[in-house]
Amino acid sequence: MTDTTGSPRPLLVTGGTGTLGSLVVPMLRAAGVPVRILSRSSRPAADGVTFVRGDLIRDEGLDAALDGVETVLHLAGGPKHDDVAAHNLVRAAKAAGVRHLVLISVIGADTVPLGWFRTKLEAERAVSGSGLPWTTLRAAQFHELALTVAEKLAKLPVVPVPGGVRWQPVDSRDVAARLVELALGKPAGLVADLAGPDVRTLGDLSRDYLRARGKRRLMMPVRMPGKAGRAYRAGDNLSLDGAVLGERTWEAFLAERLAS
Repeated sequence: MTDTTGSPRPLLVTGGTGTLGSLVVPMLRAAGVPVRILSRSSRPAADGVTFVRGDLIRDEGLDAALDGVETVLHLAGGPKHDDVAAHNLVRAAKAAGVRHLVLISVIGADTVPLGWFRTKLEAERAVSGSGLPWTTLRAAQFHELALTVAEKLAKLPVVPVPGGVRWQPVDSRDVAARLVELALGKPAGLVADLAGPDVRTLGDLSRDYLRARGKRRLMMPVRMPGKAGRAYRAGDNLSLDGAVLGERTWEAFLAERLAS
């Protein structure tokens, strides 16, 4: 897509400097796409990447960031207010005449009764109900998150293991490649989930990490209470049928990360 001068239009990426964005942006550039990143701080342009200062939560700078943009890849997220950010982005995207809004969400957004999942579902609804052409990809938890959890638990003298809680961790590089494919394609609505190739219990993740670090810890089974516990034990956070599976395993990620 080009502007009136024949130059390619930039693709706006929110969260372009985060774990996922730092993988997505080079892939877009390799495909010849100029990238504009919404950032809370000013940065110099480099190698076909420009930065526009703005804040999704405060609804600041979004109109300028979206000027001349036809495709938006919304990767920004945090522990709170993802729903607010999505609503503000949708408002500005509609005003700018955006033709494709791509959202990253999480498997279980509509089934796991926890606050963060609910805000992800509200973000999905803001996008799907916007009237804009859209694509949403739900992905499993990234390997990076699994590693962070395992590291924190390994610092305890006894590692708690919530019974029946399983994850399907996926490699962020697999997610990034899929998002680039979707952003460069046509709007497709809610596409197939993207999960990792293996289902692992939290105990498995902790044991793998401890073994790789040469550490030993006592492990104690615990029960996750309430509706959230029932949802996890039922596998509501998993996508066992019909998901696209990433290629890179948790073991491969762990070996590479701990060797670096």
